[in-house]
Amino acid sequence: MLSRRRFFQVGSSWALSPIIGHAACEDGLSQFRSGSTAEEVTSGIDLTGKTALVTGVNSGIGYETMRVLALRGAHVIGTARTQEKGRVACDSVEGMTTPLVLELSDFGSVVECADSVSKMGMPIDMLICNAGAIFSELRQINGIEAHFVVNYLGHFILVNRLLERVISAPQGRIVIVGSRAHQSAPSDGIQFNDLSGTTWFNRQTAYGHSKLANGLHSLELSRRLKDTRATCNVIHPGVVQTNIARDLPHWQQLAFRLYGYLFLKDLEEGAATTSYVATHENLIDVNGCYFADSNPITSDENMQDELMASRLWDVSESLTSDYLA
Repeated sequence: MLSRRRFFQVGSSWALSPIIGHAACEDGLSQFRSGSTAEEVTSGIDLTGKTALVTGVNSGIGYETMRVLALRGAHVIGTARTQEKGRVACDSVEGMTTPLVLELSDFGSVVECADSVSKMGMPIDMLICNAGAIFSELRQINGIEAHFVVNYLGHFILVNRLLERVISAPQGRIVIVGSRAHQSAPSDGIQFNDLSGTTWFNRQTAYGHSKLANGLHSLELSRRLKDTRATCNVIHPGVVQTNIARDLPHWQQLAFRLYGYLFLKDLEEGAATTSYVATHENLIDVNGCYFADSNPITSDENMQDELMASRLWDVSESLTSDYLA
């Protein structure tokens, strides 16, 4: 008999059943489902000699992703907002890990992190843009709404500065952790005329706006990678029990944890899709697709808007030009 929690997970998985957007994504189909774990989807995979960079490894999906990739033999460069948090996380897993500081709200920190990785001199086989945050009130960083900065622009700079390292790998993969929460973004998509969030902010909309940006980043980057061996895909990890709600009021954090006990994926399940897309041999040539529950799914109109994706890329380059390679 299914537990109550598993029943709701199965229901959620059914709603995200694979409906392929284009034939190229079909190679990514798998037997895995919502309840599969990161260890299960990487079973039998040997990552010895490969290097992965995972952002946000001190807790949550990032930690579990690092743990499993290192368990399979990869050297994992794990980033956290402080050296101490990164060191503690890296020291607690089996395998080869290297902690680095990455504060995504500080573009100078992003540059320092990327430069430190480049100085190591090895190709990056897996670049996993995982770190993220949710803020309860409107915050602005250099005049730009904070979700957009932390969840998207910081990673845009990081990927830009490490892209040649990914391309130089035998088959480099970029995995961007998005979310079905992108459906909460404004109906007309990226708010190019007000990236400050002043006229439209609420927490759910702003988080969805940043996740839409993640998806469009993957769409445009995958187009630019078509003549290389590298790929980029975006994933929805599911609704997972993590500390992403750490900046919400205490009562909302408590409600999130109680809700999660019944309805949400645990970390082992939450890291599965990221780990699958980053490692599985079936995905060698899969590029520009959207995954949930370790299978490709269709995305909505805004997530497939190539003109919006191209415009977002141009605007992002303009906003971050002082920090790009």
